[in-house]
Amino acid sequence: MTVTYTARVANARFCGFSKLLLAWKGSIYKVLYKEFLAFFAMYTAISITYRFLLFDDQKRYFEKLAIYCNHYASLIPMSFVLGFYVTLVVNRWWSQYTSIPLPDRLMCVLSGGLQGTDERGRLLRRTMMRYTSLSALLILRSVSTAVFKRFPTMDHVVEAGFMSREERKKFEGLHSPYNKYWIPCVWFTNLAAAARCEGRIKDDHTLKLLLEELNAFRGKCSMLFHYDMISVPLVYTQVVTLAVYSFFLVCLIGRQFLDPDQGYPGHDLDLYLPIFTLLQFFFYAGWLKVAEQLINPFGEDDDDFETNWLIDRNFQVSMMAVDDMYGDLPMMERDRYWNDSNPRPPYTAATLFVLRKPSFQGSTFDMAIPKEEMHFQPLEDIAENLEESSSHHPNMALFNRLLNVAPSPTGFMGGAFRRTSAQPQRLRRSPSIDPCTSDDEDDESVKVGKGGSLPSGLGQEPQSTVCSFREEKSARTPLLEIEFGAERLERAVEGWSEEEWQMTEERREVESTRDETQAPASLLPPPPDSSRETSTQSVSAIPFASRHRSAFLFHPAAHSSLEHCSSQPAINQNRAVPAIPKPPFGGNKVSFLTVPSYDEPQRFRSVSMGSELTGS
Repeated sequence: MTVTYTARVANARFCGFSKLLLAWKGSIYKVLYKEFLAFFAMYTAISITYRFLLFDDQKRYFEKLAIYCNHYASLIPMSFVLGFYVTLVVNRWWSQYTSIPLPDRLMCVLSGGLQGTDERGRLLRRTMMRYTSLSALLILRSVSTAVFKRFPTMDHVVEAGFMSREERKKFEGLHSPYNKYWIPCVWFTNLAAAARCEGRIKDDHTLKLLLEELNAFRGKCSMLFHYDMISVPLVYTQVVTLAVYSFFLVCLIGRQFLDPDQGYPGHDLDLYLPIFTLLQFFFYAGWLKVAEQLINPFGEDDDDFETNWLIDRNFQVSMMAVDDMYGDLPMMERDRYWNDSNPRPPYTAATLFVLRKPSFQGSTFDMAIPKEEMHFQPLEDIAENLEESSSHHPNMALFNRLLNVAPSPTGFMGGAFRRTSAQPQRLRRSPSIDPCTSDDEDDESVKVGKGGSLPSGLGQEPQSTVCSFREEKSARTPLLEIEFGAERLERAVEGWSEEEWQMTEERREVESTRDETQAPASLLPPPPDSSRETSTQSVSAIPFASRHRSAFLFHPAAHSSLEHCSSQPAINQNRAVPAIPKPPFGGNKVSFLTVPSYDEPQRFRSVSMGSELTGS
């Protein structure tokens, strides 16, 4: 029987496994002692030959050979090959055990599903369970040497009572070149169908459940047959065996103790007994023996499966379940906890300590949380906190500045679309006062007002929004990015220092002064006072409030005749453009975010962003 030591290692204690080292049955000593003695004998013979039988020149040659073998013996991948092989064999070993057919589920379904206390009902139940035991016996007889020795011929099977003589004739009359362990299962299904016709199986659901359990039983029989037919690949077994044996054959020469007087490195000590070499042989060869013993667990080794015991157990239990126990029920009575809503079975003195342990409620059951963190928070406050944390992040200002200098995707898309939809034209600056709305342009110039918007991807920076002015033909001021709303602008300029603000103001003042001296006089009449007043009152057409100076500043000369480039024809081209009021923080700089108001609505469209702004 299989060596069982589970009870001896039930509790971990000091040197708990050391008690198992003295066992002999199923031990490594019993399996390996012959190979170990053979290896030690060969090592001793070579050592005696080297020390006493060889001449000096022969000893020198043997010493060189020993050093060579010891150096290159480490190239053999012992641990790698053996580790994978033993893992594969152990997994296969346990899978074969779980494939052994057991009749427990089938006998319960049969006992409850096939009704009848008469002799016919009893005969049906016993015969059907005997057929399942016969099928398991036939497959185990095919794969297990221990079972085959017990039932070497079919006569032994008939004599043991698993098969009648008439059934044997039927069995042998069915000619098939393959294993016929499945024939009793077919007999079982035929008897189940007959019992359904007789009404002993009450409904089709019970018949279906019975046949499903039979198919599961037969499937395990088939798995055992295929495990026996499909072995671990032979080449893998040969590689592992050759690796182990060749390694220790090389060690017989390479691990010899050489003459210390010759001064070879690592051979300063002369011992007659190679302790660590013997231990290495014990471990690696023992590892190989483990795989050799587990690769076929249906043999007769100490740790092989007890197949004969399984046959006896399954046959006796199944017959008792469907015959002796059928309809044999104990009298029902109230249990001792009938009126107890919280029944607790008693404990002995040896297990009384279990009552002192509190019942496990969960890993977070005893976790403590501060009271100030236990109050529910409104969802509005949570959203505001998240927004503040994201806006006041120390790296947000730098991140926004990096985004401002990145190319605008709309610029690339617009330019690519126009390059593919129209023939390329050389862009020239228009000599007219209003290049966006002029109808008298040269044929080679770009007509933006009527023909469409100026390509934002040609002849200019792709990240800028195109803005032109009537009084300045050559200067085009790029707009990096406009963010509407006070909070977005605050985030855009939050990282600017005071020195940067001063340098920016000085540079723009110089540019403003230079542009005022160079810009031509405006040819348009000044706007009426009513429109100027209206525009002054409607400065806040777009909500904007910030405690910082605007990052988008332009010189007044340019703002005196602000114009947009639109994909639509300009509306009211001859209408006077009102003056833009100054920002509230003073100076000659004007914020581009200030939107004037007019008597009639006008549409403003950004070329790169494609959005319309309507001023009223």
